[in-house]
Amino acid sequence: MMRILITGFDPFGGEKVNPALQAVEGLPQNINGHQIDTLEIPTVFYKSMEVVKAQLELEKYDMVIAIGQAGGRYQMTPERVAINVDDARIKDNEGNQPIDIAIQEDGKPAYFSQLPVKRMVEYMRASGVPAGLSNSAGTFVCNHIMYQLAYLADKSYPGLKTGFIHVPFAPEQVIDKPDKPSMNVDLMTKGLIAAIKACLEHDTDVKSAFGSTH
Repeated sequence: MMRILITGFDPFGGEKVNPALQAVEGLPQNINGHQIDTLEIPTVFYKSMEVVKAQLELEKYDMVIAIGQAGGRYQMTPERVAINVDDARIKDNEGNQPIDIAIQEDGKPAYFSQLPVKRMVEYMRASGVPAGLSNSAGTFVCNHIMYQLAYLADKSYPGLKTGFIHVPFAPEQVIDKPDKPSMNVDLMTKGLIAAIKACLEHDTDVKSAFGSTH
């Protein structure tokens, strides 16, 4: 049996909720016979990773998937790559706003997800959830935690698979944003379950045409 850790960020940017955390909280404790643990993490540079590190010291995990909000996206998007830079357009929840700062001085310029991201998209779509592959996790705390997880796995936890999934706004968040798409949180949870199943059932990805032209 594998043990999987799924993290979700607390609300940020003036929002009262974070659908990423709400979707994570709806996950079952067991998927395909494997243990699923969930963890709330702060939308704060570096502190977010300290919370995850503390959990990794308590339990042995085979996989860690972080979930975050990408307001404006209309589908769930596994992230392909995290880059070694913090460049915050807004402040995090403790007022930090790093600009053009390397996340880890001795880290690689970028880390690719160790998860079968295209299969995750296929599984989510097959379960009736709008999904697509993203090639940019941004430069805020979402990219930060994705990079930090991959860096930690590379340096200290060989065999640990890590990755990230972005989710859209929840419906209540777009009442005052009529131009922004949203997704029901229960549908997000359904998508997460499908994505996790893809990771549990496949070690390698599929060569499907999910690339982008820009």
